[in-house]
Amino acid sequence: MLTLAKQIDSEPVMRTLLVPFHGSDATQSALEMAHLVATRFGSYIEGLFVLQPPPIIAGEGITIPGEYLTQLAEEGRRLADGARERFEKFMKERHVPFRDITIVGDNATAGWRELEGLESQVVGEYGRLFDLIVVGCATQQSAADRNAMCEAALFESGRPVMVAADKAPATLGKTIVVAWNGSTETARTIALGMPLLQAAEKVVVLTVQGGTVPGPDAEQVTRHLVHNDINAQTEIVEPGPRTSGEAILEETDRVGADLLLKGAFTHSRLRQMIFGGATQHILSVSKVPVFMAH
Repeated sequence: MLTLAKQIDSEPVMRTLLVPFHGSDATQSALEMAHLVATRFGSYIEGLFVLQPPPIIAGEGITIPGEYLTQLAEEGRRLADGARERFEKFMKERHVPFRDITIVGDNATAGWRELEGLESQVVGEYGRLFDLIVVGCATQQSAADRNAMCEAALFESGRPVMVAADKAPATLGKTIVVAWNGSTETARTIALGMPLLQAAEKVVVLTVQGGTVPGPDAEQVTRHLVHNDINAQTEIVEPGPRTSGEAILEETDRVGADLLLKGAFTHSRLRQMIFGGATQHILSVSKVPVFMAH
């Protein structure tokens, strides 16, 4: 059973959570994490299934058989119904009631929505309404669409994104690593993740030497977190032969953290795609949930 490390007396935030949900194992892990956050903050969890629009094939004289379109629509309906059934079963087992988003209370509630379009575009636009978007992991090479959806959530929604690990962790936010590189993206991630940091038992502000941009150093960040009643400490490590992304994940594992906070794409997406980068590496191989913002 998932447990959050520590309860604190603070004004609730992260009250609305969006979970793009297919019923797959990856999105199931995301749902587990969303439930844990919702239990802590009395949040509303909305499961979202995006129905793919009919294909458009350009070319003079090309027609798509009606039977084929009907089969596609029926398959989409079957997948949507299966995902909703699994989502409802999950909530029922955890005694989370379905409520309209306008009904506010102290306990977690849930809702379901289906929209049509390209998933990455829908999540990037519709996600602007929510305090946090929780997405399934994208560790498989075949999951390029999951990476595209995650990046759209980061760049287009203006909201923080929590990326699930392969399997839901036993705890979430007991020990948190903040991958500090001095950037505005990481500063924004810390601000948006403050409720999680305040609930943690231990926070490690980690800097990999040579992997920073001009800005405050890790010790300054730690001092400000301590002022916010957070049990924080600083660690500065040499990368050695490792890339920054590899060093961050190895140190996160070494300290036993169950959540990583990191600013997303300090360098552009194009540069990271061509040359590689810490965000791209972490999105691909992280074994712990990652809380990100851009």
